[in-house]
Amino acid sequence: MIDPLFWLGLSILLVATSLTAVLVAAIPALQELARAARSAEKLFDTLSRELPPTLNAIRTTGLEITDLTDDVSEGVKSATQVVKQVDQSLDGAKKQAQNLQVGTRSIFVGVKTAWKTFIRQKPARRTVERLPINETTPLTLREREALRPENRRTKAEPYPTDDAYNEVSNWETNEDWYNQNGE
Repeated sequence: MIDPLFWLGLSILLVATSLTAVLVAAIPALQELARAARSAEKLFDTLSRELPPTLNAIRTTGLEITDLTDDVSEGVKSATQVVKQVDQSLDGAKKQAQNLQVGTRSIFVGVKTAWKTFIRQKPARRTVERLPINETTPLTLREREALRPENRRTKAEPYPTDDAYNEVSNWETNEDWYNQNGE
């Protein structure tokens, strides 16, 4: 048989050749991996330098936005209060204008009535005959009603019938008297 040492040497040679081929093939990949590691290191350095200030700026911007939102909310509230005050002022002005209009109308009507009264012809004075105070005593309403002739009845006289209601009433004659005397 063939010498076992030969086979052992051949095996070691083939393993060494294979390892050399793998190593030669792996060198460019390892160089690329080293470049990638350097790029990653530069990226991480940049991030470690730039990220905290950026995060602080974002945090500060968020706080400023919150402050601005609060300011806008307060501005809206104050604008709402101003609008309410203006609305109340307008309502008050409207009420005052209505009161002024009513007052002006009242003054105008009063002046107009005073003018009509002033230029109206005075009616002739009526003479009223009055009894002296000592001669008569004031009568009560019941006594005055009893003295009226239409209210007096005799005992034999029955109650009035419906015919009494068909007569011309007394107020029509009184109306003529008022028209003649100007009242």
